[in-house]
Amino acid sequence: MSIFKILPLLMNFLAHIYLSGDSRELLIGNFIGDYIKGKEYEKYPPAIQEGILLHRQIDYFTDTHAITKSAKKLVRERYGLYAGIVIDIFYDHFLSANWDRFSEMPLKTYVRDRYRILDSGFSMFPVGVKTWFPYFIKSNWLEAYTSFHGLVMVFKRMSYRTSLPDHSEYAVAQLQENYDLMNDYFDEFFMDLQTYVSQEHKVSFKEIN
Repeated sequence: MSIFKILPLLMNFLAHIYLSGDSRELLIGNFIGDYIKGKEYEKYPPAIQEGILLHRQIDYFTDTHAITKSAKKLVRERYGLYAGIVIDIFYDHFLSANWDRFSEMPLKTYVRDRYRILDSGFSMFPVGVKTWFPYFIKSNWLEAYTSFHGLVMVFKRMSYRTSLPDHSEYAVAQLQENYDLMNDYFDEFFMDLQTYVSQEHKVSFKEIN
């Protein structure tokens, strides 16, 4: 079987993981959220349910935010209705690039810790997630967002697994050409998103000076 057939359907994991705070259950639910449809979430324990619902709320907040709508214009020419997916991945890039503003724990250490916590919940994963999760860890997926080369690979992987067009070089070129603008978009948007998650789910975020 080609490895591309078992890759995740969506790639913007880092922000979802970070926004789960320090709760194991919230993290696991948020991580599997894209694979739980409709009321299927009700079969999970309450704390996992909250994580699944958090995932949906983050997605809705992001998609409807005014800054995201503005950012989509940068890639809409090639990506059309898929522009939002590209911007989600850009946001993960800026989260990783500015990581020391959001956590005292180095990104590499944080990522290893989250892999460990997620692995402890493997038995609760839907079949679709169980299929690709070992590769997700082995390939160190969460650090791929940091570099431009890693972003190209992320976009290529998505084009193999989804109907997202393969314009990976174009997407990264647009990011490079509009880097300062996108960084400003991210700063303002992510502050709003953190405030929203903190209010709705009582997740606390440390302010790093």
